[in-house]
This record gives sequence, structure tokens and C-alpha cells, in this order.
Amino acid sequence: MSNAAANLVALNTLIRREIVRIMRIWTQTLIPPAITMTLYFVIFGKLIGSRIGNIEGGFSYMQYIVPGLVMMSIITNSYGNISSSFFGAKFSRAVEEMLVSPMPNWVILLGYVAGAVARGLVVGILVLLIALFFTDLHVLHPLITFASVLLGATIFSLAGFVNAVYAKKFDDIALVPTFILTPLTYLGGVFYSVNMLGEPWQAISRANPILYMVNAFRYGVLGISDVHVGVAFAVMLGFVVALSIVALQLLKRGVGLRS
Repeated sequence: MSNAAANLVALNTLIRREIVRIMRIWTQTLIPPAITMTLYFVIFGKLIGSRIGNIEGGFSYMQYIVPGLVMMSIITNSYGNISSSFFGAKFSRAVEEMLVSPMPNWVILLGYVAGAVARGLVVGILVLLIALFFTDLHVLHPLITFASVLLGATIFSLAGFVNAVYAKKFDDIALVPTFILTPLTYLGGVFYSVNMLGEPWQAISRANPILYMVNAFRYGVLGISDVHVGVAFAVMLGFVVALSIVALQLLKRGVGLRS
């Protein structure tokens, strides 16, 4: 068997294992985010949104927050999936076996990232379907919508991978989502337009990568954005490249992976 064929088999095995894991514990991976987002739609979209009325572009507040909430569910689930899965493999020393095998590091990384992105996409679709029970949505730019979702999920899958590499115990997995990911999400323009903020908060918000992911996705769905779409995609691609290099270097050096 050629190296390319062997790598393809290894990659397919890793992805299939991750997807089987997601579906095996679907009550933990799919149902909780669906319930959480439903509560967001009811409380923020219906109860609070009915008092706010129309927002930017003539859209209702519910329509405005749906893209942000969908993206929030995608990135949090992508992050959570790979951080817990890879750390579990590291804890059981399965990663050491992969590192000493002929499997290239990029195959290991791509396999875990693809599994995390798959979970993010499934949860995103599920949340979007739930949103349709509360409001009407028409995707204006399908390619931009899909590309923003794919890049956003990939970025936080890679970030979750880096977190799992450095984590020494399961509690370390929860630190980043609690103290970094959640604040960045709420300050990323999910519930409001960044243009409503005064300085210096507007400038600070524009340093938040989640702002660009949310607005790129919102532009794909609604056609409105607080930032230039080209800039948003440039920022996201930059993060994908940078985090991929970091993750591959960590695998190559075996940081926190080899005993």
C-alpha cells in the first residue's frame, strides 16, 4: 500500500471514530446545545426582542441574533469536542501510539479537527432548524455562509486541540471555555451591533476574532455586517494558518504528549 493510500485509510479511521463517538453519546453532544439555544430564542428573541422591535437593516431582533447564536453553538461545540476527545486520548496514552506509528502528524491533526468540525456543523444545523420555528430566514449568500461556518469551526477546533495538548487534567479543559471563550462570545456581536458601542469598547471589540466570524456568517444569511466581509475572511484564514502551524509544531515536538 502506498503512503498516500495508507494516510487516507488512517485519516478515514480517525474521522469515523470521532463521528461514532459523537453519535454514541448524542444525548451529551447534541441535545444540550439544542435546549440551550431554544432558551436563548425564547428569552432574548421573543421576550426581549418583542420590546426592541426592528434593528439594523429592518430585520427583527430575533432574525438579527439567530446567525450569532448559530455561530456561537458551532464554535463552542467544535472547541469542546476536540479538547475533550484529544485529551481523553492523551490521558489513555493512545496519542503516544499514534505518534510512534507511521501516521504523519498532519493526518492526526486533520482527523481530530474534521471530527470536531462535523459536530459543530451538525449542532449548527440543528440550532438553525430550531430557529425556523421562531422566525423566517432566507440565506442570501450560501457560499459565504458555508465558508464562514467552516472557517469558524476549524479555528476553534484547532484552538481546542492546542488547549488539550497543554492540559494536564480534565479541569484544565474547562478553564479556557469559562474564562476566555464565553466572554469573547458575548462580546463578539452576537446580541448587538458593534457600531452601537462607544470608544474604546468598539476598538476593543474589533480585536475579538469571534466578531469577524459572527459578522461573516450574518452577512451570508442576512446581507448585513459590522465589518468588511473581506477583512473578516482574511482574519479567519490568518487564524487557521497560525493555529495549524502551532498545532503541528506541538505534535512534532511531542509537547505534553510523550512521557
